[in-house]
Amino acid sequence: MKKYGKIVRTAIAYAVLIILTFLCLFFFYVLIINATRSHAELQKGFSALPGTHFLENLKNVANDGSFPMFRGIFNSLLVSICSAALCTYFSSLTAYGLYAYQFKARKAAFTFIMAILVMPTQVTAMGFLRLVTKMGLYDTLWPLIIPSIASPAVFYFMYSYLQSSLPLSLVEAARIDGSGEFRTFNKIVMPIMKPAVAVQAIFTFVGSWNNYFVPALIIQSKDKMTVPILIATLRGADYMNFDMGKVYMMIMVAIVPIIIMYLLLSKYIIAGVTLGGVKE
Repeated sequence: MKKYGKIVRTAIAYAVLIILTFLCLFFFYVLIINATRSHAELQKGFSALPGTHFLENLKNVANDGSFPMFRGIFNSLLVSICSAALCTYFSSLTAYGLYAYQFKARKAAFTFIMAILVMPTQVTAMGFLRLVTKMGLYDTLWPLIIPSIASPAVFYFMYSYLQSSLPLSLVEAARIDGSGEFRTFNKIVMPIMKPAVAVQAIFTFVGSWNNYFVPALIIQSKDKMTVPILIATLRGADYMNFDMGKVYMMIMVAIVPIIIMYLLLSKYIIAGVTLGGVKE
């Protein structure tokens, strides 16, 4: 009976996993199928079979003079990569500073950062827009990159990771050996934090790539628009000139860099989420 019960539980577990996998992948399948169909075919309803307009839709998107697709992808890649790099490095540096050093304002600084964490972006949007305008950075990509240096959520994740994975005795040993503080951080601490950095790099990259609210406030020129704004531009086109096939094609092209980024760094996800195993 025990053996039979174990087989049943295993079968149920596999069935649930298969259903969840299907639900996750079905929407990607629908997106790919719709990207191969024309606007007229899409208006007829859903079809499980691919169409024959894949290259035509891709050509229409790429050759649309009013729609700089490749420029938008480049802008999104530039903003997302720079944001991920700045966010993970400086958040790790801040977390290391609060973890490894004892100073009077340490608890106050930590509390202040955590207080910023609960503040929605929409609350500070108008103030941020005025600041950007006064600094002469309106309609540039800099306001989409520079603020990523300060990320309370990533800081807290890095701080928690350091608590579980970095023995302070290792830092003290490096200091005794004459290692400078930045050298200790870059050569010793950062390699230990590699799983956490990889996980947060994925999340930051995806969040920056999908960000629509801030770019919509800052960017006006078409040659500086990111992918979400361009997709919204396609979706908001005149009804008579609206092409649903182009929209699905652009969305499919837009998710390719995210999938590549995930595949490159996915091996670190489990290690990062479990917060490592080095204990003091």
